[in-house]
Amino acid sequence: MGARKPTGLLLSGLLLVGGVQADPIVTAQQPEAILNVARGHGSASLKTDASGDPMIEGRIDGTKYFIFFYGCNDEGKDCDDIQFAAAWSGYDVTVVDANRWNSKKRFGKAYIDGDGDPVLAMTVNIDYGVTLSNLDDTFKWWTRALEGFKEEVL
Repeated sequence: MGARKPTGLLLSGLLLVGGVQADPIVTAQQPEAILNVARGHGSASLKTDASGDPMIEGRIDGTKYFIFFYGCNDEGKDCDDIQFAAAWSGYDVTVVDANRWNSKKRFGKAYIDGDGDPVLAMTVNIDYGVTLSNLDDTFKWWTRALEGFKEEVL
């Protein structure tokens, strides 16, 4: 038996399968598309970080978070991946607490930053694209990680 060949056709970023439009593909080169998904989970706005790269600032259930874009060119374009991040101040969280979280969880890496504040981060490689539904599901995983971290660690 030979390898199966793909049956879809990629045209202008839309995958056509059997003549029906499939779920649109989103990459880190489309901060506005990622922003639109973010707005489906709470408030969000598109900004620029100190390096000139895109950055999304948002809130999910009152928790402030950021999405940082990485692997961008010198003009802040053609980015490769994104990282969700949230930090809290005023909490007595130790490295032991962060390590306990990390040993039990697949999504959301915890660490203590240089100021002694707990941080939760989740990197997502979307360099070659993911479906819009997959990205929406990634936001759901991020939301669950935030909720769990607040309940179990903070």
